[in-house]
Amino acid sequence: MTGTVIRNTGSHYVVAPDAEGAPEVNCRVKGNFRIKGIRTTNPVAVGDRVTIGAPAPDGTAFITAVEPRRNYIIRRASNLSKEAHIIAANLDRALLVVTLAHPTTSLVFIDRFLATACAYGVDAVIAINKTDLLTDSDDRELLAAVAHLYRTIGYTVVELSAKTGEGLDDLRRELHDRVTLFSGNSGVGKTTLINDLIPGLDLRTAAISAIHDTGMHTTTFSELYRLPGGGAIIDTPGVKGFGTIDFDRYEVAHYFPEIFRESAGCRFGNCTHTHEPGCAVLRAIDEHRIAASRYASYLSILEDASEGKYRAAY
Repeated sequence: MTGTVIRNTGSHYVVAPDAEGAPEVNCRVKGNFRIKGIRTTNPVAVGDRVTIGAPAPDGTAFITAVEPRRNYIIRRASNLSKEAHIIAANLDRALLVVTLAHPTTSLVFIDRFLATACAYGVDAVIAINKTDLLTDSDDRELLAAVAHLYRTIGYTVVELSAKTGEGLDDLRRELHDRVTLFSGNSGVGKTTLINDLIPGLDLRTAAISAIHDTGMHTTTFSELYRLPGGGAIIDTPGVKGFGTIDFDRYEVAHYFPEIFRESAGCRFGNCTHTHEPGCAVLRAIDEHRIAASRYASYLSILEDASEGKYRAAY
């Protein structure tokens, strides 16, 4: 029997069979189950296409095979920095939900997510939520500046408010007939947005911490939900940081579109854009054609990729 993994609780998986009307099946994997060529904390991820064996008398079954993935996104596992964790597989889009207040999403976090999505062949969209909280002129200027920065690079940016409904129709158009990963820091409103997009789902939400102005975790596992009218979203637990893994320091620039474009003018083919003479990227930064924030994020990933700092993921 074949199907799609729609939930991962850490201890078991839920598979939706392809057969029409077939009930969902609780599944497990054997302790030695690994996908050849990849070492991760989770050998199976939500979005995976799998084969399962015949259910046991208690209704559970074993996952026996995983079909080749079209793509996937990983990040460094939180419990072991030298290992990778697959966030989701077989994606059409990755939607990064961010907020500029209550809580504030750092630009470094945004850039690390975007670079990772690019590295693994997944188109990324940025959704700036809670725009209703940006009421004074400084806040509105910040919103305009952040949206302009990423749009000029080439990313789609949706400005919205889950509270007022502003921008939700734009978001629906971006999600229609696509399988989209929902990711972001805790507290940015992912769950509220999903409740707005799928009436009657009523996922639990929690208040923002008054002490730290950060989100309280409500999503504890990844799950796929079907959208009315076509498509699906994969909700994931909120994350505080986004650790990159398995980046070659000479390829990091490939995952920053504006840096990659400028690098064509560098004197040396193996330029790291940090100190080399004749570096077109450094010149573009001096001339404000590359944002300082983006270059800082690029340097932070270069530090991750320093030789010997992390063990290879594959």
